[in-house]
Amino acid sequence: MKKIYTALLFSLGITVASYARTEKGAYLDANLPTEQRVADLLSRMTVEEKVGQLLCPLGWEMYEITGPKSVEVSQKFKDLIQQTEAGMLWATYRADPWTRKTLDNGLTPEQAARAGNAIQKYVIENTRFGIPVFLAEEAPHGHMAIGTTVFPTGLGMAATWNPELMHTVGEIIGREVRSQGGHISYGPVLDLSRDPRWSRVEETFGEDPLLAGRMGGAMVGGLGGGDLSKPNSTIATLKHFLAYAVPEGGQNGNYSVVGKRDLLQNFLPPFREAVDSGALSIMSSYNSIDGIPCTSNKEILFDVTTDWGFKGFVVSDLYSIEGIHETHHVAPTIEDAAAMALNAGLDVDLGGDAYRNLVSAARSGKLDSGALDRAVGRVLTLKFEMGLFENPYVKPESARSVGGFRSGEVAREVARQSITLLKNEGNLLPLEVRPSMKIALVGPNADNAYNMLGDYTAPQPEGRVVTVLDGLRRQQPGIEVKYVKGCAVRDTSTADIAAAVRAALEADVVIAVVGGSSARDFKTSYKETGAAVVDATTVSDMECGEGYDRETLDLLGLQPQLLKALKETGTPLVVVYIEGRPLEKEWAAENADALLTAYYPGQEGGNAIAEVIFGKYNPAGRLPVTVPRSVGQIPIYYNRRAPQLHPYVEGEASPRYPFGYGLSYTTFDYSGLNLLPGDDGTLTVEATVTNSGDRDGEEVVQLYLHPEYAATVQPLMRLADFRRVSIPKGESRKVCFKLPVSAFEIIGPDYKPMLQKGSWDIMVGASSADIRLKGSHVM
Repeated sequence: MKKIYTALLFSLGITVASYARTEKGAYLDANLPTEQRVADLLSRMTVEEKVGQLLCPLGWEMYEITGPKSVEVSQKFKDLIQQTEAGMLWATYRADPWTRKTLDNGLTPEQAARAGNAIQKYVIENTRFGIPVFLAEEAPHGHMAIGTTVFPTGLGMAATWNPELMHTVGEIIGREVRSQGGHISYGPVLDLSRDPRWSRVEETFGEDPLLAGRMGGAMVGGLGGGDLSKPNSTIATLKHFLAYAVPEGGQNGNYSVVGKRDLLQNFLPPFREAVDSGALSIMSSYNSIDGIPCTSNKEILFDVTTDWGFKGFVVSDLYSIEGIHETHHVAPTIEDAAAMALNAGLDVDLGGDAYRNLVSAARSGKLDSGALDRAVGRVLTLKFEMGLFENPYVKPESARSVGGFRSGEVAREVARQSITLLKNEGNLLPLEVRPSMKIALVGPNADNAYNMLGDYTAPQPEGRVVTVLDGLRRQQPGIEVKYVKGCAVRDTSTADIAAAVRAALEADVVIAVVGGSSARDFKTSYKETGAAVVDATTVSDMECGEGYDRETLDLLGLQPQLLKALKETGTPLVVVYIEGRPLEKEWAAENADALLTAYYPGQEGGNAIAEVIFGKYNPAGRLPVTVPRSVGQIPIYYNRRAPQLHPYVEGEASPRYPFGYGLSYTTFDYSGLNLLPGDDGTLTVEATVTNSGDRDGEEVVQLYLHPEYAATVQPLMRLADFRRVSIPKGESRKVCFKLPVSAFEIIGPDYKPMLQKGSWDIMVGASSADIRLKGSHVM
């Protein structure tokens, strides 16, 4: 009778506040096992209350700032809870042009903590069971909220080839999210990027499954590794499931052409490693594979994750459930789409509108038996394990440490380690500083704070972000740095290339900072999903970031003309690319004296770039993606299957810069390859690396494998392990890799892993195209 009465209240839109705190049950006993608490609570809930736990609406309109230290829930939130009892909110603390939250009307970290507390208090006191709300926040390269630490984007983090550093990044992100009252961090992004035209390459860890898995798994470990009893643990949400980064034509969300074997061998392993590292949430993707939308694909959402022993929940990407009906056209109604998604194993609706239809779908029999309870049980389990029923609130004062000094130092170290030296003709770099030295700093990205940061970044206060101009002046205050913008990234209506040329003629060296931008602005239009809309009437710097797919990889605007004019002056030319995707570098590779890529280096990027240019830091970043010569080579990635590529009519088939490539200010020699088979089938690979130059430095030693013959067509080579090793000048280090038996497995003809017997090539080198040592091993 009580369930019927509660359902009637929901249907009439009447609050159930009269029930708040009046029902006591086993679910409130913290001494009981989680499974028993979940079962007890589920037995008491109505269908409407269960569905509410699966809704994750947009959160930035759910609070009102009423004073410097006073934040209250909004009427919109009260209405939401009265109507749905939503169990989650997304992006409550987010600030950016899409949300229209700025430094003036957004939340400081302390205010964010107060907002979270107000939200929890209202839900606990105004719902029948007082179930706390999960607050999910975007955090792919730092929490996307005001005052938090902005690390380099995923591509830059991957360029460090340093999982230990990623663990530290995860720890900082987790602490900053949890101290403000958040619980779920969206990230890391584990999509494998094979098409640089795609708008979201910057978010990924590159093209290789082992590198992506190692980096992502390390970040998940830093986020708590799935132990929700830790005070700074978050529920890490892995994005995007599955094969989202290889859409036809590079078009975001488009159909992905990928085979089952490729999924098993390449696209699934990074997610598996992150799950094994403790990730408790996975986000579905907008694309479809072989005619099935990923948001309703039972084979990957339920069957695969069940095989992995995944204990968390699966969440849709924003409004992707609606996309089953509106975009993919495989469900005639939103209700049908909602039922398809839930039946396939998708637990939570990001956006929260589609799953409101589950109430009617349940009553009409469209839901599989137990599907609703299974999904709700997954969510409630994590709420209990995080201790939210006992400790739903945070101390606002603890949020004052967000974005603190140590966090900035780590952001600077990540930026340093990510910077990749691609060319250094005549050892122009590092610059030899003289008292009367004059530097001409030119280019649209030389002094633009937001172009350093990438997508999914909150507004920044003045002076928070160190630009290249800031960094050069801070690192060498005694030399003259003359800055001339020259041109914009895209806008051709205003430019002053002549002034840039004059500055170059008067300088000892020119540093040209070019590339792209994912910086959102308030002039750009956005889809309801948050993706930017390409609009010919709005010419911002933005040429990358979600929704900004490219048909070429050329520098846009007047940047090519600027570089050519600077070259004609005869002044030594250093070119630095700030970019979210591997842009075309043919001209720079042929004409620049030195060439660097810094990806989007984050808030400390300017300091890091200056330290590299002046030799205070010896660069050791390595490319996590292949850099093509032209778009005609796409898709191009190092671990493609045999046969070997042959030249095109117009040019070479080889890339401009290969996966794993990067130079140093010193040199490294490789020797002493030693292969030591173990009795258990493992293989230890030893090699000695010597710093033969005159500077201390770091080398990224890379180990690749290839079977001579195999049961299925294999990649020409694949990364099996790597180490970033610090070696003082004149010294040597022995690097040891221990390969498990699984390193010699392939996906067999029956789509199952199999040990590939026979001879394997063992290759150790400085990049995928620079193998220094080679041996063979028979399995």
